[in-house]
Amino acid sequence: MTTTYEPAVAGKAAPRFSTPGWAALLAASIGQFLVVLDVSVVNVALPDMRAGLGLGATGLQWVVNAYSLTFAGFLLLGGRAADLFGRKRVFVAGLGLFTVASLAGGFAQDPSMIIGARGVQGLGAAILAPVTLSL
Repeated sequence: MTTTYEPAVAGKAAPRFSTPGWAALLAASIGQFLVVLDVSVVNVALPDMRAGLGLGATGLQWVVNAYSLTFAGFLLLGGRAADLFGRKRVFVAGLGLFTVASLAGGFAQDPSMIIGARGVQGLGAAILAPVTLSL
């Protein structure tokens, strides 16, 4: 004798609203692409920054290194923040910070503004990068 178990259903379960898998993959891919692209694309703009903002060789090195140093320094904290506060929330916060810092760098009027914006951009990238790998 075989008995089968069929759970009692009082009503239909509420549908779960979630992001389709392809949309999450696309968002994560775009985020990671921005982080990787920004490391190298600034090198193309260095001659124009030298002329437009009056940066010397040391200033140009700081434009490149401000991003790299903050990115490397805060990368582990970005991953831990995602563990504590949730991946989606941290992804959106990192992407927002990265975008605002990119705009600030684009509108920079003097060397300190561009170097500061690149540092904040590196912080946003450090928050964004670990989350894109875990989504």
